[in-house]
Amino acid sequence: MKNDTITAISTAVGEGAIGIVRLSGPEALDISEKIFKGKNLKEVPSHTIHYGHIIDPLTDEKIDEVMVSVLIGPKTFTKENIVEINCHGGVVAVNRVLNIVLKNGARLAEPGEFTKRAFLNGRIDLSQAEAVMDLIQAQTDKAMSVAMSQLEGRLSELIRSLRQLLIETIAQVEVNIDYPEYDDVEEMSHNMMEEKTKEVHKEIEKLLTVANQGKILREGIQTAIVGRPNVGKSSLMNILVQEEKAIVTNIPGTTRDMIEEHVNIRGIPLKLIDTAGIRETEDQVEKIGVGRSRAVLQTADLILVMLNNNEELTKEDKAILKSVEELDYFVLINKVDLEKNLDLNEVESIVSGNKIIEMSLTEDRGINDLEQALVDRFFKGELSQKDMTYVSNARHIDLLEQSKTALEDAMNGIELGIPMDIVQIDVTRTWEYLGEIIGDTASEGLIDQLFSQFCLGK
Repeated sequence: MKNDTITAISTAVGEGAIGIVRLSGPEALDISEKIFKGKNLKEVPSHTIHYGHIIDPLTDEKIDEVMVSVLIGPKTFTKENIVEINCHGGVVAVNRVLNIVLKNGARLAEPGEFTKRAFLNGRIDLSQAEAVMDLIQAQTDKAMSVAMSQLEGRLSELIRSLRQLLIETIAQVEVNIDYPEYDDVEEMSHNMMEEKTKEVHKEIEKLLTVANQGKILREGIQTAIVGRPNVGKSSLMNILVQEEKAIVTNIPGTTRDMIEEHVNIRGIPLKLIDTAGIRETEDQVEKIGVGRSRAVLQTADLILVMLNNNEELTKEDKAILKSVEELDYFVLINKVDLEKNLDLNEVESIVSGNKIIEMSLTEDRGINDLEQALVDRFFKGELSQKDMTYVSNARHIDLLEQSKTALEDAMNGIELGIPMDIVQIDVTRTWEYLGEIIGDTASEGLIDQLFSQFCLGK
């Protein structure tokens, strides 16, 4: 790791009450003292904030009126000396302060470099570092809660305990093999290895059981609303978003292109996609929209197929239902406040047990049923338990899957009576896979790649 001082703007670009320029490194105080007119920052206590001005030391020109926070390592985020300059918000003001800092010896930080330093200095492990970005990107309270749990180290503690159990077992078996004083030492080794691998395997399975829920809370559910024109797709979008995002008229084909919006449904983040009505048309613009509507079906996690209770099932309706039969979908029958002309038995025979929800968007009926269906489908009726450890990161899930497979190979080897030194290879692989989650066995290239995805200034 470079032993220099880095700086970056840590607040969002744009107008605001304040903007923060952060410095971290051995020269953070020296650089700040050169450009700060106020108290001597080298003499103030740690974790204090001070009023003054940022100046250009060459001209003595006042750049901005600021409050400067001083935090002395190692009791800081990066375990280095940190100075945070709180200046007036706005692109010009913040950038002028940043430029002065750069001219006086700091280097512009790379994306995620503050968090990377926290990891490399042992302040946090890799899973906690990834939780920092999850926390920033959280779209619901529950997603934030999962990220906070990971940042606090709940997952890290569990992974470390499993790795410790594996390495102690490996060490004990090796002792038994190297010092075979007793005739039953081979049986002791097999029994010990079998017991411990099953114990770790059980814990990994528990993590993977709720991994899909954690991933949903982190990434959201891409949900496409599809159907013929004028069945109520845009109305549903507007109700769920609680805003007039989509134009609603009685004219079929009003929606020509996809409209995307994020929404929070009972703590579940959904990326809603209102698609153009699917039908045969000669309108070139509408035809492009219909093509995009068909394409989004292949990438959506969930599809809401809307039908009109006031009309008989058409060939377009049947074609849409046919196109989603292998996918995850609900059928929403809208306009139940109008005369019923749709044959529900015919619909049920086509959808083969998939959830059917009757609703009237004009009377606000059926929305609660849809929300409950989402919870039941993706969380088995329960959103979360406060004491549950969630895995939400795709990288972590993949490594847990590999760990589980390696352990199952070891367990099969034990049952077949394979020598312990061969079985230990699979157990050691498990130990290494788990180590990649928290960064103990992660390569430098992987670490660089992960932190490059962070935002600048974090």
